[in-house]
Amino acid sequence: MATTLDHVKPGSRARIINILHQGGWVYRMYQLGVFPGVEVEVVYNDGRGPIVLRVGDSEIVVGRGLARRIVVGSSGGS
Repeated sequence: MATTLDHVKPGSRARIINILHQGGWVYRMYQLGVFPGVEVEVVYNDGRGPIVLRVGDSEIVVGRGLARRIVVGSSGGS
């Protein structure tokens, strides 16, 4: 079932399905390794404020507004 990244609970893994909209921030997400097909782990999400993701060996912080534009599906290992 698809949802947006801001709804994923801490400790869960999700696979990026799509990034909605266009612009420089989409390009920046691609540079950081966040693009369709990639599995991410949500390290921190308290329901408000930024979300911390683990992408490969790196941790990145994504604002909640941006997280609402990243469509994810469940990962096989979640």
